[in-house]
Parts: sequence; structure tokens; C-alpha cells
Amino acid sequence: MVDLKGQYEKIKEQVNESILEVLDSTAYINGPQVKSFETELASYLGVKHVIPCANGTDALQISMMGLGLQPGDEVITADFTFAATVEVIALLQLTPVLVDVEPDTFNIDIEAIEKAITPKTKAIVPVHLFGHPANMDAIMDLAKKHNLFVIEDNAQAIGANYTFKDGSLQKAGVIGNVGATSFFPSKNLGCYGDGGAIFTNDDDLAHTIRGIVNHGMYERYHHDVVGVNSRLDSVQAAVLRAKLPKLDQYNQARQNAARQYTTHFLNAENIITPTTKTNKSCDNSKGICDTCDCHVFHQYTLRITNGKRDELAQRFQSEGIPHGIYYPIPLHKQKAYQDERYSDADFKVTNLLSDEVISLPMHTELDEEQITHIAKIVLEVVEG
Repeated sequence: MVDLKGQYEKIKEQVNESILEVLDSTAYINGPQVKSFETELASYLGVKHVIPCANGTDALQISMMGLGLQPGDEVITADFTFAATVEVIALLQLTPVLVDVEPDTFNIDIEAIEKAITPKTKAIVPVHLFGHPANMDAIMDLAKKHNLFVIEDNAQAIGANYTFKDGSLQKAGVIGNVGATSFFPSKNLGCYGDGGAIFTNDDDLAHTIRGIVNHGMYERYHHDVVGVNSRLDSVQAAVLRAKLPKLDQYNQARQNAARQYTTHFLNAENIITPTTKTNKSCDNSKGICDTCDCHVFHQYTLRITNGKRDELAQRFQSEGIPHGIYYPIPLHKQKAYQDERYSDADFKVTNLLSDEVISLPMHTELDEEQITHIAKIVLEVVEG
């Protein structure tokens, strides 16, 4: 699904030099590379504070800890996402409230959020799934109306621009109270191990989070808040510094690959291609927008509407073509998160997507020949 080797070969000299600098310095934790990466990423995102941490899951958990959420507080998030989003809610003894998603963007459904809000609701966690920002206009309006925190799960959408209804732009992940991302190797901006970061424009929240990531310490051996051990190591920061200046280029390569894929499927009757709609005033529901960067295609995910999704997966398997089914089992059906509050009738879209979606290879090194070959197989199986 990703070609990390091909990507590395193009930046090998710079990456190797950066890693050797860390080895020579022996500043492996919170060294100069980490500090520089913080500053550079904050500048790129247009946010006041970037706090690196050990991984994307920690980034979500620490964000919730920093906001002071308490056991029993309800946190609304999407049913159609990776388990890490709901996992941290449960770990903190908060109450996860899963809601359905939109059939075109795969992102959290605004009407479902509003219906789920109760006096116990304290936060909304929109997931910018597959690289496509959720409808942040509407989410921020709801949050303001009901005095809720917004924690953006931006693990799959680093570098994406969100276009507001007034035409202004802001990077995904820095719109809410706090945002969290992952630098897992397969991400659009990935390191060579685990890594993550937290974003916020709130000075007080940033101060709290900086303590939490380091055992609750602001001064050595003085523990002012309950913390964890979650730090981005200097080697990973060095890799990320080498890749960050190329992030827009990487995302553009993904967008170009997505456009090529979509062109092959324009006349298919049983295939629904990704949309780049971000809100009701930005309805580019057919094709890929040529003028904005609102979708950075961490995944290129099709809906196969005639029941041949699994047949296509089997054909890919036999041809040695990587693919992904994200996500085959909705969170509300997972053993760990089942709850009598949930009814299948509340998750009609999620249940449908779990039966229909399939993600094609998507990375910076895809070429036209590969895309054409993959698309040809999709059309043979689904339309043939």
C-alpha cells in the first residue's frame, strides 16, 4: 500500500546525514532536532504550539487529559474509524458516544452529532478520515452552541487545507481546541518508527500538555500534574525534519494519483469514487477538485455497490496487489466497545460502508502504469 523504500531512496542522503548528526550529538531525547522540528511544523501549520509525543494514540489521550475531561464525561466520535480514537476515551474512563458518518465523505455526520449531545457531553472528536477534513464549519458551530471542546483526530490528514464557507483556509488539525496526529511510517508525513504530535493555539493548554508528556514535570523531579512518558525521540525528529519540506509535494503526488484513478472510474455504474466536499458550500461531489488541497488522500477508497467488493479483494490477493478494507467491523460491533445504547438502525451508513469500501494502493511513488493496471483489474471484476 505504500512504497517507503522508493521514497527513502530520493531523500537518502539528507535523512542519513540528519540521523548521523543525532548519533554524533548523543542528544537522543528532546535534543535540538526535536526542538527544531517543533518550530518548523508549527510554522507550516500556522499554529502557535506543537508538542511532539511518542505516537498518535498518545497524542489523542494527552489532548483529552490536558482538557481536564473527567470519568463519565461523554465524548462524541465517529463509528467508522480506527479503534485508537475510541480506545483513548475508554482508557480515561470517559464515555464514548459513537455516531454514524456521511456516505460520501466517510466523516462524522453533523445531524448525528447534534442528536447525541446530552448534558454530559463535553467534547467532539472529528476524525479527518482518509485525508479528508470533516465539516469543521458545522462542528465548530455545534461546539460553540453547546460549549463543547473539539479535539481533531488528524492522523490521516496532515497538510490538508480546510476551506471555510467564507472562503478562508486553515490547516486541518489546528481548527479546534486541540489537534492530534500520528507520524506512523505509512502516514503522509511519516517517520521511521513511532511518533506523534499535538497542536493548539491555547497557551495554557499547551503548557499543561508539555508537562503531561514528560511525567507531569516542568522542573526536574517536580511533578505538578499527572503525566505520562510520551516523547518523540531525536532520530525520528531528524527524519521528519528531512521530510517536512517535501510534505506538500508528497500530498500533491497523492492528489495526482487520485485524479488518475478517478478518471478511470468516471463511467463505472457500480463504483463510487472519493469526493472532495468539505462542507455544504463546497460540494465537489464528482471527481477530484483541481483548485484546492482539501483532501490529501492518505487512502484512496472506493465504494463497490454491487456486492463484488470481496471478489475484488480476492482478485487483488491473487495478483499480488496490495489493498485495504478500512474498516471491516464498525466500532459499535467490536467486542470491546459494544453497548446496549447502540442500535444498528443508528449506524446505517457505517454498516453499509463496512460491506462496500476498499482502498487501493496510494503513495508518493505511484506511476501511471501502475494506476492503469490496478484500475483495469477493478473494472474487470466490478463492471465486467
